[in-house]
Amino acid sequence: MDQLPDLEIPFSSVSVKIRIIDTTTRVGDIPSELFMSPIFQGLEHLNCPAYSFLIEHPSNGKLLFDLGARKDYMNLPPPVSNRIRDGGWKVEVQKGVREQLEEHGIDGKDIDAVIWSHWHWDHIGDMSTFDKRTTLVVGPGFKQNFIPAYPTNPDSPLLESDFEGRVLREISFDTANGLQLGGFNAFDYFGDGSFFLVDSPGHAIGHISALARVTSDSFVFMGGDACHHGGQFRPSRYLGLPSVLLPNPFENQSALVYPGALFDHLLPDGDKNKPFFTVSSSTDGNGVATDANQAVETIRKIQEFDANDKILVVMAHDASLLDVLDFFPKYVDGFVEKGWVKAGRWVFLKDFKRALKEQL
Repeated sequence: MDQLPDLEIPFSSVSVKIRIIDTTTRVGDIPSELFMSPIFQGLEHLNCPAYSFLIEHPSNGKLLFDLGARKDYMNLPPPVSNRIRDGGWKVEVQKGVREQLEEHGIDGKDIDAVIWSHWHWDHIGDMSTFDKRTTLVVGPGFKQNFIPAYPTNPDSPLLESDFEGRVLREISFDTANGLQLGGFNAFDYFGDGSFFLVDSPGHAIGHISALARVTSDSFVFMGGDACHHGGQFRPSRYLGLPSVLLPNPFENQSALVYPGALFDHLLPDGDKNKPFFTVSSSTDGNGVATDANQAVETIRKIQEFDANDKILVVMAHDASLLDVLDFFPKYVDGFVEKGWVKAGRWVFLKDFKRALKEQL
């Protein structure tokens, strides 16, 4: 394994409070081949939650990173609603994010900004439920590619009502004073080292991720759709597949260890330092990545963060974390001491149960 690199995160005494919101979005029966390859038996389809993040700064207000899907998702522009219908995807959304906030005493009017990791329907929620004072923050290239929106542009995947009457702020990483975190170009959102946006292209135009400081030396990495399954970024050259898996991915509460070697035949070239999956390419008509090569490079950079035991990496649709994390209204406080990073690191391997049976 390679030595863990210095991420060169600037020191700061300022931190933010983070709460991870299970948006109640559930999207099922999506063909896995759209996102990753190869496909293992038993993992032909993905069934995904969608996470949002509430970021509370000690003096600069509240932000949301992503919103999941909107309850009335079939009222999205026809290019999107038709794809959901024709794809046969099973979609359920019980509550909007603002509903959840206000059920727990947080006034939606107090949300200063919503940050979209990217423009896909299962991340943008329903901006019309937020006051016009709430700024919408997007990644590079967004305005050029998505304005005007529907209905002025009948082919647009976005609604004009999402932007009308509110500030639309596009982040440029070209003017970030050369700030880098690990391999990522970064933007210090508050200017105090507590919360960074990072340029993470590949999956979609303008895709961004975020790094939040929750203590002086512990962080939450919000990955958006940089990848869609833990097997796309684990194992890695910094974090090899261990010889012993504990907790047991198939029986999380069991004290019985599970041999990592049983998964070797599923790894590319049997290499314990390479991820199980790569990003599906669009050249053959499959794949949702705008640029698969860029997406692979983004994942490589995420691996530098993922190998750090004090950085909790959360991808927006990582179903394996549903039984690991404490969700809103609880905070992520103490996640290092609670062991969330280690508990969640290899739990995705439970998805390979059928593939193991077929091979053994």
